[in-house]
Amino acid sequence: MLDSVFTLIIDTVAVVLAGALLLRFWMQAVRVRPPIELAQFTYKLTDWLVRPLRRVLPGAGGYDWASVIAAFLVALLATAFDVWLSGGFTPQTVLLLAVLRVVQWALYGLIGLILIEVIFSWVNPHAPLAPFVRALNDPLMRPLRRVVPLIGTIDLSPLVALILLRIAIQLVTTLVASLL
Repeated sequence: MLDSVFTLIIDTVAVVLAGALLLRFWMQAVRVRPPIELAQFTYKLTDWLVRPLRRVLPGAGGYDWASVIAAFLVALLATAFDVWLSGGFTPQTVLLLAVLRVVQWALYGLIGLILIEVIFSWVNPHAPLAPFVRALNDPLMRPLRRVVPLIGTIDLSPLVALILLRIAIQLVTTLVASLL
């Protein structure tokens, strides 16, 4: 019982921290300037980990690799804790599970961004955060919007994106299950 409580706490902290790190990476990768409140939250939450890593891993190719490595380190620590509680695995398995966990978090993050964009389009398309979320989703949605036609005035490309992301998550989950 106590193990599951500790696991829940560790996993929640890991998801929030890694989510902020992956958001930081994605905002820089797609070159989107975040609203000041979101930027302050993201940078204050992650600077303590990203700044020291930047000394070792400077950005290359216009990408903030320190944020991705930091998210991996968070996943590695959370995975090591989970594995320690459940029994022994090899270090290679822990590393692979941590990589797969980061991939899952990134895919779930994209699903969350798409759902937020869909809700904004229904409720208030002119909300202050709507253009920011739309810009974050644009690299994923633009190719789908070229392929998926509008049905009347309804854009089904978010639905297609959600299905494709869900398939990707299922593949990652199956891969994780095959390792255990």
